[in-house]
Amino acid sequence: MKIVILDGYTENPGDLSWDGFSAFGETAVYDRTEGGEAETVARIRGAEIVLTNKTPITRAVIEQSPDLRYIGVLATGYNIVDTNAAAERGIPVTNAPSYATGATAQYAIALLLEICSRAGAHDAAVHAGRWAGSADFSFTVAPLTELEGKTIGIIGFGRIGRAVGTIAKAMGMRVLAHSPHERPEGRAIGEYVPLDTLLAESDVVSLHCPLFPGTERIINRETLGKMKDGAILINNGRGGLLDEAAVAAALESGKLAAAGVDVLSTEPPAPDNPLLHAKNCVITPHVSWAAKESRARLMDIAVENVAAFLAGRPQNVVNGV
Repeated sequence: MKIVILDGYTENPGDLSWDGFSAFGETAVYDRTEGGEAETVARIRGAEIVLTNKTPITRAVIEQSPDLRYIGVLATGYNIVDTNAAAERGIPVTNAPSYATGATAQYAIALLLEICSRAGAHDAAVHAGRWAGSADFSFTVAPLTELEGKTIGIIGFGRIGRAVGTIAKAMGMRVLAHSPHERPEGRAIGEYVPLDTLLAESDVVSLHCPLFPGTERIINRETLGKMKDGAILINNGRGGLLDEAAVAAALESGKLAAAGVDVLSTEPPAPDNPLLHAKNCVITPHVSWAAKESRARLMDIAVENVAAFLAGRPQNVVNGV
């Protein structure tokens, strides 16, 4: 059995082990596969099992890979794979759900706290000598914001959204939620409301919904116009949830006080991405998921998925095969 991992570096930059896959057969691990479909096809030639994180597995790749029997995605999102083409060939596509719920929720709050408390900016000021040269025992480099008593609106109230709501509630925030599915465990954390109500009443809007046609650019010029003046926007879900030009304009005008994003529409970003040049915008490089503990869980799930497939009981299948 031949196994190929097309882009293993982000999952395992050297602090984890691929031995779980090697136990199933010959395993080839590539840090990155960036040469397009031709390179992908060449690398998986003869492989029955292929794992990918962000390397596209297109219809053309599947059609040129006659030995392929299984595709595993080293992530929760699986839009990188043509799942229909795989289903037509009887190839199951699996993902790794819920491996980074805690880390992703923690990171959303970290973005919010950086905006409100500016720990990083104050640390930089101290190390630049500004405290040592100050006449006062305390100084600030920017206005600070207290979150207790503020309202956070969470769009998408699944596992991650509810985890964010739990943390926000513990900080004394009022929690509003908008989701197509209302659950008792969600009602224990916050109040389900229509989207327009959430936008109008929230001091902070945090995005945790999946990226589907119905949610693409859910934050746009129209929805921004429905938000409170001076609201804060947090997005560590998917970059495509934002109309980035509209968000940049809202930051420039002051409609939004600040934004914190860990995801962009194109990653890595193009130099002309409008958010790179917008004021009061904290941007980090898609690392909400990347705590070692989360990556270790992802590795375990991915190995278990392969074991289940080989045992004839596929699990976490996303394309119905």
